[in-house]
Formats: sequence, structure tokens, C-alpha cells
Amino acid sequence: MTPHRRPDTTVDDVLDKVGERLRHIRTSRGATLADLAAATGISKSTLSRLESGHRKPTLELLLPIARAHRVPLDELVGAPPVGDPRIRPVPVRRNGMTILPLTQQPGGLQAYKMIIPPRGEPDPRTHTGYEWLYVLSGRLRLVLADHDVVLNPGEAAEFDTRLPHWFGPADDEPVEILSLFGKQGEKIHMRTRRKT
Repeated sequence: MTPHRRPDTTVDDVLDKVGERLRHIRTSRGATLADLAAATGISKSTLSRLESGHRKPTLELLLPIARAHRVPLDELVGAPPVGDPRIRPVPVRRNGMTILPLTQQPGGLQAYKMIIPPRGEPDPRTHTGYEWLYVLSGRLRLVLADHDVVLNPGEAAEFDTRLPHWFGPADDEPVEILSLFGKQGEKIHMRTRRKT
């Protein structure tokens, strides 16, 4: 009779590491416990106990967290990465615009594709944050404090949203843009390789 061979990793070993994974995923995305609590409906104290290993992970808790971070459940428990990497944004209509959220995890930078139809006169507003815009098609009019500029396809702008700002089509045609927005005022940093 051959002895029963114990698997290299037991279920308890996997569950013991879930808290570390949850904390790593949340912090790498710049989300706070409060952000995640708001996105999942799970209390901050329960999330904190999960991350510290003082609360046993259950599907009832892990499924909303996986959904909020838009990651497969396998990633939370340490299974090999599998699945379809494509995102399937659900369009939202707001003030006549079509907005497709490209990132939906709480906290950190958020990315959107926006299709803006012709709209009325500029009505500049302010709020906390930092925004980066890239024009995909059409012409974008950006009113920012004392500046009134037009951006063509392939052009980008970035600005502190505490300055009065408004943007929309420069013509009677819709404009399509990519927007990166950080609520905490993070600037967009791009690194390029130096020419040798």
C-alpha cells in the first residue's frame, strides 16, 4: 500500500495568504479601506480583519471584492491567472454624453472614453483632482481659467481641476476623447526611453 501523499499547498495555506493578496491588490490601486467599503457594501472593520487574517475569507465576502477590483476570484486566492483580459465597459449616459468607464476599481486613477455631442455655451466648473485628456476624433474645445484652446485628434492636455474648466466639441460634430482622472490630484506621469 502506497502512503497517501500530502499536497504541497493545503487549503489552509492558500486561505492564510488571501489577506496579504487583498491588501496588495487594494493598495496597488490606490484604494483606501473606505473606498472599498463603499464599493462593496462590506464594513471597513470586516475588510481590515480580512486583510490582517483575523477574518476567514468566504465567497460571500470575496465575490464583491473581486467585482469591485474587476479581477477574477482566482487572483484573490492565488490561483494561476486565467480568463479573458478584455474589459467590457457598460456605457453611461450623462448630460447628453456617452461615458465608458475603462477602469472600475475604487480609488486611484480612473480612465474613461467619452463621446461628447455638441453642447451649449461653456459653463466652467471646479472640483478637486487632476485630469488628462486625449482627443481620439473630432475637435475638442477646452476652456481652462483664462485659456480657450482647440485640440485636434492626437493632441492631449492636462490640468488641475481646481481651475475653472469646461470642455466639449469645438464644432457642430461630436468629439471622442480618452480621459484619465485622479481625485487626489495625481499628475499623469509618462516615462519614455532615452535615445542613445
